[in-house]
Amino acid sequence: MPQNHFCPWREEAEELKAEVGRIGGELATLQGQMAALQRHVFGRKAERMPSVASQLRQEAASPEDEAARVAAALEKRRERSARKAQEAPTREVQHAVPPEARHCPTCGGGDLKPLGEGRRTVLYEYVPAFFERQVHVQQVLACACGQGVVTAPAPAPARVVDRGEYGPGFLAHVVTSKCADAMPLHRLAQRVERGGVPMSRSTLTDLFHQSAQVLLPLSSHLLQVIATAEVVWADETPLRVLDVKKTRQGYLWTFLTQTPRGEWFIGYRFRLGRASTTPKGVLGGTRGALVVDAYTGYNAVTLPEGRVRVGCWAHVRRRFFDALPTAPEARVALDFILALYRVEAQARDAGLVRTDAHRELRMRHSAPILAALRAWLEEQTPLHPPKGPLGQALSYARKQWDALTRFVSDARLPLDNNRSEAALRKAALGRKNFLFVGHEAAGENLAGLYALVATCEANGVNPEGYLADVLLRVQTHPNARIGELLPHEWKRLRAADASQRLAS
Repeated sequence: MPQNHFCPWREEAEELKAEVGRIGGELATLQGQMAALQRHVFGRKAERMPSVASQLRQEAASPEDEAARVAAALEKRRERSARKAQEAPTREVQHAVPPEARHCPTCGGGDLKPLGEGRRTVLYEYVPAFFERQVHVQQVLACACGQGVVTAPAPAPARVVDRGEYGPGFLAHVVTSKCADAMPLHRLAQRVERGGVPMSRSTLTDLFHQSAQVLLPLSSHLLQVIATAEVVWADETPLRVLDVKKTRQGYLWTFLTQTPRGEWFIGYRFRLGRASTTPKGVLGGTRGALVVDAYTGYNAVTLPEGRVRVGCWAHVRRRFFDALPTAPEARVALDFILALYRVEAQARDAGLVRTDAHRELRMRHSAPILAALRAWLEEQTPLHPPKGPLGQALSYARKQWDALTRFVSDARLPLDNNRSEAALRKAALGRKNFLFVGHEAAGENLAGLYALVATCEANGVNPEGYLADVLLRVQTHPNARIGELLPHEWKRLRAADASQRLAS
């Protein structure tokens, strides 16, 4: 028989082989999805993906090291509690010795003198918050002649909105309750009612959006500051928008950065849809690094000559963990990734983060780990169906390899995008509580207030006190110096004022 003779059975065999491969890939995908669903619904917490920090703690070399770590953590907690206790309002309740007991139990003498400051006992008590209805009354005097009238001068009450009935402290409480505590406004209205102030949800909604409009120059400036940073983190999360008898899909985007002094700037932007126009509108035309996941919506910022894209190892780790039930060999990749985080922990413990020594540590230890991981990825790729859990994890890591390895040569770059994911957790909690926003403009107002509250919390500033002060200042503050009202500058100014008062 000639070598080139047509054989129908060979063509059928090839087709059957391709069909078997396709079915095998789909089966592997379904098995992975089923395992992930069963783990999510029925699995114990121990079966869920452990954090990197917990795994590194478990690797403690000896029980003595673990005991030392626990002791240091307890000491740090005690110091923090003592510091918080000093900041808490304190009221001393004096208990004097009654007259009938003012005699010596030994000699019976009555010449008793104070011994030190007395015996102190600390008790923490809850004093319910209250709302105050302020009525400003100007005295009016009339002359006996019946012609002259004198009215007492009185400064105008502090108002955020002209002819408004609610002061800046009240508005700050409304904003903080929703943005920091994820409290729906209808629940807050009930709490205000219990405090003795007639209130409706619609009134609180109006106050919330009025506050956002007053603070709009400040929240907009915050995003502009973030856009000028060298390294920016970004992420997005869905947030429903109420439409006629239904809801639409909107997205809350976060952009954040850290200054060399360790101060965090966290900004948000709300838009309908997940198009690339949002990151382009915030970061378009800027240079530096952008730490994101693999979502292509950020390509408008990183291509062709925009910011350098930096990948997220936490996303890679999550994919290999999800592949474990159907592909135990994924444990090898998890061990490699844990080794990368172990190098970062060494740099952090040694106080080398974002220094030249940190970069050298990465070049010496992280680079060989990445080389070994890359070789393993190439070896494993042909052995697994592309649509299976492990095949998808392998493909994700290989396609993102350049972005994932840029951190080695630049100590400013992190290993993952966890910071931006953490910045969206408060929004995710709010989404569970108040479900949706009323319209697109409401989402934009929510994003602006989220930004100021989140930046306050990230820099150790009480958002309620900050907003109560800034709501009045921002209306008369020069726009060219609006940055002086950002939370970190406001905190520095307050600390300087306190120091001057103590010195005087």
